[in-house]
Amino acid sequence: MSKTSYVPFSKKQLTALSWWHPDSPYCSYDGIICDGAVRSGKTTCMSISFVAWAFYYFDDTSFALCGKTIASLKRNIVTGLLPELKKAGFSCNEKLSQNLIEITHGKRTNRFYLFGGKDESSASLIQGMTLGGVLLDEVALMPRSFTEQALARCSLKNSRFWFNCNPENPMHWFYEEWIKKAEEKNCLYLHFLMKDNPSLSENVIRRYENLYSGAFYERFVLGKWVAVDGLVYPEVANGKYVELPPVSVFEKYYVSCDYGTVNPTSFGLWGLHKNVWFRVSEYYYSSKVKGRQKTDEEYYSDLLSFTDDLKIEAVIVDPSAASFIECIRRHGKFSVIPAKNDVTDGIRKVQGAFRDGKIIISPRCKDSLREFSLYRWDEGAAKDTPRKENDHSMDEIRYFVSTILTKKDDDGFFAFAINRR
Repeated sequence: MSKTSYVPFSKKQLTALSWWHPDSPYCSYDGIICDGAVRSGKTTCMSISFVAWAFYYFDDTSFALCGKTIASLKRNIVTGLLPELKKAGFSCNEKLSQNLIEITHGKRTNRFYLFGGKDESSASLIQGMTLGGVLLDEVALMPRSFTEQALARCSLKNSRFWFNCNPENPMHWFYEEWIKKAEEKNCLYLHFLMKDNPSLSENVIRRYENLYSGAFYERFVLGKWVAVDGLVYPEVANGKYVELPPVSVFEKYYVSCDYGTVNPTSFGLWGLHKNVWFRVSEYYYSSKVKGRQKTDEEYYSDLLSFTDDLKIEAVIVDPSAASFIECIRRHGKFSVIPAKNDVTDGIRKVQGAFRDGKIIISPRCKDSLREFSLYRWDEGAAKDTPRKENDHSMDEIRYFVSTILTKKDDDGFFAFAINRR
């Protein structure tokens, strides 16, 4: 596989590429764990190494390539890997309906099955297989049940485990059970930084360093397993990204909605102007403050008054608010889109939307600005979770960004690209 278009590998990448070879001082390990900074080159070298190892030890054997979703796995690994394998003399036959890639080199053929481990139910997908090995890409995003089921499938002689991920919360199960116990588990542990990827220029590294702040800088740039704390959106709480809209009429409009009966109900009106979405105005009703709960019909009437005959593209609603979604649909005036509701990933997307200048909050939106100043991470939680308080505007802002600004399936969050000569 020497005649590829990759730039020369770093020392750490070469270790990941060759650790399994009988001549390597690490060949007695049962697995490898690569974690660290984003874009540090760990995914690229691990995927090449995994296939090379499979063909060194096995023929007519099944293997598993696992990601959070099939789509993110194809984007992060398969799309870049297959052209390089073909250039190196491998024949790759993709069977899309079976999520299977048959790879042949010389007289040997092995099967590589693709799996998505996005939730607890995913474990059943891989149950019952017999595997020569498994590569878990972004393993920290997968549930423990799926990961352990995949590892249990590796019962053949010379079978091995391959893990890679970016850091998460230091109380994450994978950090506790595998990274801290790597020696006990007989796994080689390699910690990657951006400097371990020689394809990145200094300018590119500086650009990534400027993308993050706080705990996410420590995780994604420094590669540390650290806890998030403090305010979720400190810049907004300090007045950044808060501006009066420059126009009174916008190119298009959406409404985001977090619905509550006992808890507050929050609507946000979003207007598009020159590729920037402004939170123009908002509606906020707390039954605890007002002393009276409203019905679905009353909230629908308030929605009509709030939108004031504007042409609304759609109303994005908390997917658990089934009765209110049905109420809106029954009246037939507005299209309704159940919101994407991954909290932590959604928060990252909102942070990115602010940073990239895609959303602006009007100073007239007093309730959301109040929540921005109070919305905090739960420091005692075992995973990244904001406190369940002062979060109603925060939730519907997240619904809008995750559902409308981010329409593609990007569950992997990070993808690698191959720099070629």
